Amino acid sequence: MAFAAALLLARGAPLLLLRWSARAPRAGAGAAALGAARRHLSALSTADDLPPPAPPPHVDGGVGAPLGAKGPAPPSLSKAWADEPGFRRWKDKEAEILSDIGPIIALTKNILHSNSRYRDGEHLSAEDQKAVVEKLLAYHPHSEDKIGCGLNSVMVDRHPQFRYSRCLFVVRNDGGWIDFSYQKCLRAYIREKYPSHAERFIREHFKRN
Repeated sequence: MAFAAALLLARGAPLLLLRWSARAPRAGAGAAALGAARRHLSALSTADDLPPPAPPPHVDGGVGAPLGAKGPAPPSLSKAWADEPGFRRWKDKEAEILSDIGPIIALTKNILHSNSRYRDGEHLSAEDQKAVVEKLLAYHPHSEDKIGCGLNSVMVDRHPQFRYSRCLFVVRNDGGWIDFSYQKCLRAYIREKYPSHAERFIREHFKRN
């Protein structure tokens, strides 16, 4: 009887081994799937334990401001300058100087650049000459040297060196004549009448010193 049982067990062993081998991959796959699921759940729980990310900074409302929120805009540089008392005083004085010299500048440019008013070599009218002498020539740094033996008239003609430019000339009583720069006259006038603001005004409004 014992011999028959042993023989039966020996014959059934290969069949059992075959069945176990067929089931083994399924068990391994299940174990692998279970391990992956556990790792996924572990990652989710770890992520849930972390604090929420900080909201991104927002340019309008500062750090953490909701989208579309508006914060106070920084003051512009020009407005900041405009609010400075010193700057405001300068702009007021600048406007005053421009208003003062504006009429004589307009007259002089019209005399020099309007061929219909004066042709080359033509002398100024009495009215225009009076304005040019009193508002310009009298303030030239070398007015006495320019006038010399005496002023006969003021003339418009081509510059002796720059033939495409016209300028003003002092015509002396002896018949001699010499050019003078109206811009030099204006700069000297501004320095005399507005000494505290003259250099800044000249630097900002005159092309050449």
